[in-house]
Amino acid sequence: MNETISRQIKMIRLMKPLILLLGLILLVACQTPEAVPTAVPVVDAPVSTPVPVAATNTPEPVATDEPDILPYQDPALPIDERVEDLLDRMTLDEKIGQMTLIENGSIRPEGVTEFNLGAILSGGGGSPPENSPQAWLEMVTAYQEAALETRLGIPLLYGVDAVHGHSNVVGATIFPHNIGLGATRNPDLLYEIGRVTAVETLATGIHWDYAPVLAVARDIRWGRTYEAYAEETDLVTLLSNAYLLGLQGVDGSTSDLGHPLTLLGTPKHWVADGGTGWETSTTGSYKIDQGDTILDEETLRAVHIPPYITAVDSGARSMMISYSSWNGLKMHAHDYLINDVLIGEIGFEGFIVSDWQAIDQITSNYYEAVVTSINAGVDLNMVPFDTSGFINAMKRAIRNGDISQERVDQAVTNILTVKMELGLFENPLQDDSLLETVGSDEHRAVARQAVAESLVLLQNDNEALPVSKDVDRIFIGGQYGDDIGLQSGGWTIEWQGASGEITEGTTFLEATEAAVSEETEVYFNRFGKFETVTDENGDPLRADVGFVLLGERPYAEGRGDREDLSINSTMIERMREQADVVVVILVTGRPLIITDELPLADAWVAAWWPGTEGNGITDVLFGDQDFSGKLSFSWPRSMDQIPFNFEEMPTEGCDAPLFPFGYGLTYQNNSPVESLDCN
Repeated sequence: MNETISRQIKMIRLMKPLILLLGLILLVACQTPEAVPTAVPVVDAPVSTPVPVAATNTPEPVATDEPDILPYQDPALPIDERVEDLLDRMTLDEKIGQMTLIENGSIRPEGVTEFNLGAILSGGGGSPPENSPQAWLEMVTAYQEAALETRLGIPLLYGVDAVHGHSNVVGATIFPHNIGLGATRNPDLLYEIGRVTAVETLATGIHWDYAPVLAVARDIRWGRTYEAYAEETDLVTLLSNAYLLGLQGVDGSTSDLGHPLTLLGTPKHWVADGGTGWETSTTGSYKIDQGDTILDEETLRAVHIPPYITAVDSGARSMMISYSSWNGLKMHAHDYLINDVLIGEIGFEGFIVSDWQAIDQITSNYYEAVVTSINAGVDLNMVPFDTSGFINAMKRAIRNGDISQERVDQAVTNILTVKMELGLFENPLQDDSLLETVGSDEHRAVARQAVAESLVLLQNDNEALPVSKDVDRIFIGGQYGDDIGLQSGGWTIEWQGASGEITEGTTFLEATEAAVSEETEVYFNRFGKFETVTDENGDPLRADVGFVLLGERPYAEGRGDREDLSINSTMIERMREQADVVVVILVTGRPLIITDELPLADAWVAAWWPGTEGNGITDVLFGDQDFSGKLSFSWPRSMDQIPFNFEEMPTEGCDAPLFPFGYGLTYQNNSPVESLDCN
């Protein structure tokens, strides 16, 4: 018995390790397999990166300290706290992504997710394959959804040059260019135009507009003259500020970026792009655009900076830097004017964006260009093509200590703050409820009124205007008379604009046909030739009134730099032989040299590039409204006067402008032009 027990004890001792091992195996087998965490990047990962937690089979939820939403996602918290929380969670890759702005043709939506991009833009012509408001909304939504798929779900800023309406979109309301709006001198109208532009732009999912232009244009040979409201600082300040508030506000006095019907404006281009000198440009064949503004600091501050001070005071939160230079130093490299003056003195606290590929002009060494521009104050770089090139240059610069981590954090803070002010974290996606407003009758009525108020009556001999709606016969000569593209000018559907039926609208011919009586005969010929209009005997018929539309084909930026602004008078002379009264309508982006041609016509009207609503012209020519426009640019007698010496410009005699700043006749005040004989 004792021997048997002894053997059993020995056997148990021998089997004990096996029993323990078997028990351990059974215990492990009964546990739920632990979830394998998704790999996260180790390089540049912040200490606070959350670690995935394994799932359990516990029947009741286990209480944790994790909030339903993270602090940066909580709209109830102050924006600065939200931004600080988000910044602490971001990797370096994510931060650099926020500083990168790529044009839509260079990256697909999935690239936004891959590179953690913070912004996309459509440049001139950056439209979806089917250019319609609905297609625009779908395109922008795809990019935004890609941004929301990133680790932190930071929404995208999508930008566009809606510079005279949402002008890249077929069917949108296209307003007169700024030179025409300058002639209205009506800040209430400019505010309303800003409101319409904001709504139509938001309809397509876009929250960021690269407007208004704050240039004080001093040389009309500049190809961007029409983007400026005036040659005079106070008028530029008044009108650009009204437009900015229209984009960003809802009550006409203050910005309210969080309102669902406002978007982010971008005053541009800091600073003095309107003061560049002829043949100072180093960009391709450009003569003055992107050139050098050579003047003392006192004049710079007196003429070119005041509109920006007002814009900052009115809530500007995005600012674009100019391609141009000041006394030889490119503005994108100008630490003093950006950091010391714009940020330090004026108090700008939003984010600063570069112009299209503009930092490349600082130096041919791209790495040095990136370092210089970022340190000079550029927060967001419009690359716009080489995503990896910019990101890699940024990483190298930070690694080398040429760009500090503090500078990166400040830039990202500026960008994220504005995104939160816009409410993008709460409402990143736009539904289709605003699409019906694009090109609506209500919006086109605002544009039509803007056209009417922008017209400037330069001459009206023998009370040629207004024209009776009951005249027997009207001739309309010139290609600008029935071409919506030529009528709308540059920055319309395409960067350089285009001719033809590029969008919806009313041409001057269509507007005239709608304005006159049913008995009035209206004839159009793009060459101004009407020999085939004959009576029953085959004899040529004369018109009671002949309209001649002359001007400039659309252009944009430096491609519009032009040394000679004279016109060809052949069509006016031809019309003079075929009509009893001749009226010349100038469809142009700036004043033209017309001194010698003035006696050839009875009346002259500056219609600028009026946009899509040609019936605004006929509203005035046929007397439904009086002329009210006043020149916002001095009109030269000859090219010898350009550029004007504004400090010592004569007001009388042959050395004075042909038509001075502020000039404009009305039907009640129809005094003829003083003697033109200056030989």
